[in-house]
Amino acid sequence: MRMVEAEEHESIRLGPIPNHVSCIMDGNGRWAQMRQLDRSKGHAAAEDSVDAAVDACLELGVKWLSVYAFSTENWGRPAPEVQFLMSLQEWLLREEKRNRFRDLGVRMRFVGDLDDPRVPPACRDWLRECEAMTAHNTELEFAIAFNYGGRAELLRAMTLAAASETDVSQLSEDDFRKYLYCPEMPDIDLLVRTSSEQRLSNYFPWHTAYSEFVYTDTLWPDFLGGHFYSAVAEYQTRKRRRGGKAVTES
Repeated sequence: MRMVEAEEHESIRLGPIPNHVSCIMDGNGRWAQMRQLDRSKGHAAAEDSVDAAVDACLELGVKWLSVYAFSTENWGRPAPEVQFLMSLQEWLLREEKRNRFRDLGVRMRFVGDLDDPRVPPACRDWLRECEAMTAHNTELEFAIAFNYGGRAELLRAMTLAAASETDVSQLSEDDFRKYLYCPEMPDIDLLVRTSSEQRLSNYFPWHTAYSEFVYTDTLWPDFLGGHFYSAVAEYQTRKRRRGGKAVTES
């Protein structure tokens, strides 16, 4: 990914803008270890990058932003780290942060299994409170994948469909989408993964079927506004075919 200069930002804003940008926020632990800090310090440092992504989306006119905060596989991490990650009110969505998002017109959504008994009640209540206090906002839809696993989502959707539909063999894609965690969330146009890793990691397999992927060596806590603009600039160079002829973005 080529880093663009600040003077290029205006031309990027005038180009085709992805409707939905998603970020796999990778590299927090490595960022901390490089500084001889506890891994939790790296997760705490991720807050500024989330702020920068939200601000860039609002500037560019992106309508949906999603991020990978905690996966179903992350339960296998050391207990102190999991305990820290379960306290979003202390590292990613502190009170002043969620109030800022509310005032900017950002609607927060949480995509994943919040009813999992391993999720502490205080965490669950905080997330639902965040959703309720921003439910009427319309400037940006901000979906946070929390206790999320792509295979679990598809299995859950299939189970719900089988229990609700007379003949699941006749389901269309739109019919099936109704059983996903967030049925109204659109497909991901641009997926960004930081820290040089190049894999999906069980993240939104349904929504990434025709995503454009951008990988960067930058660790997530160092991924700021200029990096977000650079990822969108890379997206603007792609010819999107979706299995057919090139699609012209507008």
